Amino acid sequence: MHEHLPRLDSENYRGFASVHWTLAVDDRATGWLDERFHFCWREVLLHALARYALFCPAYCLMPDHAHLVWIGVAETSDQRNAMKFFRTNMAPLLAPRSWQRQAHDHVLRDQEKGTDAFGTICNYVFENPVRKGLNAKWQEYPFLGAMVPGHPGLDPRRDEFWEKFWRIYNAKMGG
Repeated sequence: MHEHLPRLDSENYRGFASVHWTLAVDDRATGWLDERFHFCWREVLLHALARYALFCPAYCLMPDHAHLVWIGVAETSDQRNAMKFFRTNMAPLLAPRSWQRQAHDHVLRDQEKGTDAFGTICNYVFENPVRKGLNAKWQEYPFLGAMVPGHPGLDPRRDEFWEKFWRIYNAKMGG
């Protein structure tokens, strides 16, 4: 019998929530990560973000799992439904492997949503390949990035990334 990871009430994933998601491949299977998969990942991610009113300031695909940080940008944002949509549409691209039954999530608390704390969480995602010994610098790892619908050039490897991201975010939020 598969047990479910504990979840907060669904309202914690709606609206302007920020969530760090981790998707593990069943049995930590490898051999699926390549440029084609990364391209498909970005396409499906773009659809999930646009459909559910989310921004993704950080993602990283590792050989046996993936990390995403999502932030809701509308009252209608719904990260649990977005994750279901994303996993469902990515499943055929991952086959014959599959995602573990349930993604792990960490809903950011208020003190983690400040610019510095939020950046620390995103940098944790970007630094994953360095911690695992895949690259000396995260900027050289090919399977990571950020995505904001309507801003295809947004790249965390660029010095102006955070300034640009927060400018886009604040404009979206009306501030």
